[in-house]
Amino acid sequence: MQTGPMQSEISSVPGSPESANEDWASVAVPSSGQGGALVVLDGVTPPIDDDGCVHSVPWFTARLGGALTELSGSRPDLTLTEVLSEAIRRTALAHRDTCDLSHVRTPQATVVLARWNAVDVEYLVLSDSVLLLRSPEGVVRAVVDDRLDRLPPGSLASHAIADATVRNKEGGFYTAAADPSVAVRAVTGRVPAAEVRALVAMTDGATRWTEVFGMGDWADCFAVVDKEGPRGLIARVRELEASPSYAYRWKRHDDATVVRVEV
Repeated sequence: MQTGPMQSEISSVPGSPESANEDWASVAVPSSGQGGALVVLDGVTPPIDDDGCVHSVPWFTARLGGALTELSGSRPDLTLTEVLSEAIRRTALAHRDTCDLSHVRTPQATVVLARWNAVDVEYLVLSDSVLLLRSPEGVVRAVVDDRLDRLPPGSLASHAIADATVRNKEGGFYTAAADPSVAVRAVTGRVPAAEVRALVAMTDGATRWTEVFGMGDWADCFAVVDKEGPRGLIARVRELEASPSYAYRWKRHDDATVVRVEV
């Protein structure tokens, strides 16, 4: 990865025009102009009943996303695991006095973080959003947290079962909510900067193109974003979702966010 001018594209589309978009995305460049960082969050939509919080999911993702953007850009001394932990702590502090943060459905989100400089690219993924890294030779590597794919059968049969047995529990899956210690559960790593030419981060509303509809592998998915931009991939997903044969579990359409960064 070079340290010249950075190019980025972001597209984020709500699942429904009548509903607020619960995703968050940002790309930051330090004042030095060297390196950068990206943040992508997918807010978890709670069931209709009480979640113990007076705030909305978009309020939560904006707070958490803002803290992650600031910390990942201003604190190079912190690892991304430490950045996530501190951002969760700050966000929890902002509504601890008004909300029941022990509630299993307290506002929460999946997380993708990436930060790069002239030496390396650091990454973090928590839950089912995805980060793709492409090398100068065109090889695409997917960074995924596959805990949802490894859950015991029936774990996601209903919201109640998932909340009672696997949500933010050992042997289940984890999201960023109110407990800073969850940061150590994330998938993390570093790659030499010379091995990364571009990155794509996506929430699961966009990864459906590969993971649900099987229209291509991650390299094919990256190629669509290259050719048609983030909005093009989301448009393709929406077209597939419109098919009468689409047998969806929770939502026909989900909030979909795609961020592409090339240096």
